Amino acid sequence: MSWISVILVGFVAGLIARLFARDRTSPRGCLATTALGVVGAAVFTWIGQQLGLYAAGEWAGLLGSVVGALLVLAVWQAVMERRR
Repeated sequence: MSWISVILVGFVAGLIARLFARDRTSPRGCLATTALGVVGAAVFTWIGQQLGLYAAGEWAGLLGSVVGALLVLAVWQAVMERRR
């Protein structure tokens, strides 16, 4: 059940992050959105737990996941702009 919840939270975090996308270089599609969210959620949730900001299973993890997905999206957009 843990992996399913990570994927669902990651998907929601990816959707929220894509709402704030400033251009068309953001990844498209359901799988790309889920991957964006899961990577952001995993990285930022781990960092937040290591810093002692929140424990596993707290709702602050969703906020951290969205912030992490936004950071991953910003890095993605910067890389794609350099490729142009």
